Amino acid sequence: MPATLQCIVLDCPEPLVLARFYQALLGGDVDRPDPRWRVDEDWSTLHVGGMVLGFQRVPGHRPPRWPDPAFPQQFHLDFEVDDFRESHHVVLAHGGRLLDPDLGGRGWRVYADPAGHPFCLLGDY
Repeated sequence: MPATLQCIVLDCPEPLVLARFYQALLGGDVDRPDPRWRVDEDWSTLHVGGMVLGFQRVPGHRPPRWPDPAFPQQFHLDFEVDDFRESHHVVLAHGGRLLDPDLGGRGWRVYADPAGHPFCLLGDY
């Protein structure tokens, strides 16, 4: 294997706010000391199991406007959840927004995090 994934990094206007949002959804440790990354007002991390999410401040951040291709999402995260209703409430309570309620019954709903990045919750609801 030529490479090992170290971190997924999301651009945002407020790194610590976004790290705490994903901590509420996934658990884990915000800004845990790690020699691989600095932590300051421009950079936060969330360690969840063996995965690290990074959040970097970008001046003038333009959030995606799902599903508007003029403001593309570029990528998104999918999270399988055991208790969909609880996860839905956690997302909304921490500044997330419901973008697509899945009225057709696909099995996932689309949300936006506080910085506007789309992500999906998958599960039975």
